[in-house]
Amino acid sequence: MKRLVILISGRGSNMEAIVKACAAEGWPATVAAVISNRPDAGGLQFAAERGIATAVVDHKAYANREDFDAELARVIDGFAPDLVVLAGFMRILTPGFTARYARRMLNIHPSLLPAFTGLHTHERALEMGCKVAGATVHFVTAELDHGAIVMQGVVPVKPGDDAKSLAARVLTVEHRIYPQAVRWFAEDALIWTGECVAHRDGAAQQLLLS
Repeated sequence: MKRLVILISGRGSNMEAIVKACAAEGWPATVAAVISNRPDAGGLQFAAERGIATAVVDHKAYANREDFDAELARVIDGFAPDLVVLAGFMRILTPGFTARYARRMLNIHPSLLPAFTGLHTHERALEMGCKVAGATVHFVTAELDHGAIVMQGVVPVKPGDDAKSLAARVLTVEHRIYPQAVRWFAEDALIWTGECVAHRDGAAQQLLLS
């Protein structure tokens, strides 16, 4: 039984999707804790109402990223996770932290990586005239929004889209591919070849939505 620790900074809609899928689909996993860097994160209440342990490591209480990451790692390790899941966790992590959880920390980014790393992904996709957009689940490395891709979801860019409407469509696909990727990890279904990840049985690692 894999133990999952999920990190959030706000409402945590991807966290909610993972918690619900884990329970409904009977994964060989349990969500051991939800941790936030913000005391007012709405997702903490969702987790607590479902009997999931919660914790807060407020980044504002630390002078630098290294001190914050050290305390965050201490709290995470107290729950003995097999996998750390970043679900809208809005902090840039230090190389030491990412190395500590190498190949056992996932993130989801609202673009089709390696395109549009960083912020304002939907605005940039629209500015470039992209015909499709999407989201990427990837393992976390020290380089921001890089690391082995586990799964991608693709949505069309429609006439008249603005950043808000495109973001809503991408979020829909996020809620589908992130639980799937976490489930694969829990099932030991991912295999590494060099720095690339594939499903051991050849399951499709992309989802196309119309």
